[in-house]
Amino acid sequence: MTACNHSRWEPSHDYRPLETSAERQAWRVAALTGVCMLVEIVAGYAFNSMALLADGWHMASHMLAIGLTALAYLLARRYAQDPRFAFGTWKIEVLAGFASALLLLVVVAMLAFESLWRLWQPQRIAFDLALGVAVVGLLVNLVSAWLLRDQHQHAHAHSHNHADHDHDHDHPQPAAGKDLNRHAAFIHVLADALTSVAAIVALLGGWLFGWDWLDPLMGVIGALIIALWAKGLLLETAKVLLDREMDSPLVERVRSALAQEADTELADLHLWRVGRVQFACIVSLVTHGEASADRYKARLAGIRELVHVTVEVNRCADVQGAERG
Repeated sequence: MTACNHSRWEPSHDYRPLETSAERQAWRVAALTGVCMLVEIVAGYAFNSMALLADGWHMASHMLAIGLTALAYLLARRYAQDPRFAFGTWKIEVLAGFASALLLLVVVAMLAFESLWRLWQPQRIAFDLALGVAVVGLLVNLVSAWLLRDQHQHAHAHSHNHADHDHDHDHPQPAAGKDLNRHAAFIHVLADALTSVAAIVALLGGWLFGWDWLDPLMGVIGALIIALWAKGLLLETAKVLLDREMDSPLVERVRSALAQEADTELADLHLWRVGRVQFACIVSLVTHGEASADRYKARLAGIRELVHVTVEVNRCADVQGAERG
């Protein structure tokens, strides 16, 4: 018997978009943030500004986080075809986003503690000199935010030949959704911009009106806002990492599509994310009829988000026969 060339039916599990601009931009922003970080920390100590110093150390954590973002892109691309990753390497990027959210919480704790200490123990500040450095920091953050903006790039489609079996990889792919890795870096840059604005407002208030207390107070306010951003990012990335997708509207769409087939009951359903808006799905069905797995897959073919479908068909006659036996 001639051996079958099974490679024709081996699909790619790399569901990441082909574009690499996000990786290049992340490295650029990390370098730019590093330079600005050094300037702000040195100036913060020199001018005795808590707002400026907090912004500098805050920027240091963001440089680490954005570097992690860039590294995640690099690793996801390098190991994209590694068979050890059952559904590709996209979750490396999500894991980096989760780690970035944790770093944001560390920043919040440091910023809040130091700001509260400065409220208790006020320090003399060189407002005019510190103000110039804070403005430069804000400009750097705005440039970084522009580099990391969401460009709504689209995912490439995977098309594979397949035989009459119970796995389907031939659904067209939808446009790329939110890049959680890039979004995490963008949140870090926004947090930097927020602390820069807070520093500018605090330094202006102290310089023009003698409100020394405004400098540490802005640090406390900035910490609270950043904590809210970190919480949202943690919840969003953790949901993906833990495959908590069974409350997704897509689940009901799958159920509705399969319910159109007569004399069929859905016994089990598993749905999880393998890309930004791409999902894998396993369904187990019970029927008295003779419908094949391909027939049920055809019912799901219109759901573009499904890129990997496995169907198990259990026939009542077979089950009853086995029980009698």
